[in-house]
Amino acid sequence: MHNNGNSQKEQVLRMSGTDPLKCMRCGKCTATCPSYDEMEYHPHQFVYMVEKGDIETLKKSDSFYKCLSCFACIERCPRGVEPAKLVEAVRLLVIREQGANHLKPEQICAILDEELPQQAIVTALRKYSK
Repeated sequence: MHNNGNSQKEQVLRMSGTDPLKCMRCGKCTATCPSYDEMEYHPHQFVYMVEKGDIETLKKSDSFYKCLSCFACIERCPRGVEPAKLVEAVRLLVIREQGANHLKPEQICAILDEELPQQAIVTALRKYSK
């Protein structure tokens, strides 16, 4: 019998197609992350927490909303772990929960400023319009 944490971990692993057990915790993914300063849990920590089944903690964090989906962590990983795919899978779990969308497309205009990169706008629209 699986508890909810194991069930969510299985969902994340299935959706991401990623094996966190391949991670050797070298930190190269985190070192290349442009959102490092904004994230509570960095890419290598995210991988470890998924491995341990600590999905609820990740779901309560804003870390997966801070990810730009630039996939720099995927390019940098020597073991092909693909941390960003785990981040995307946890985000999808949350988005699929009723009313859990973090940002609605119609809210984006109100938060725009001259310093916001265009990539962030496109990424936000793609992430939160599901």
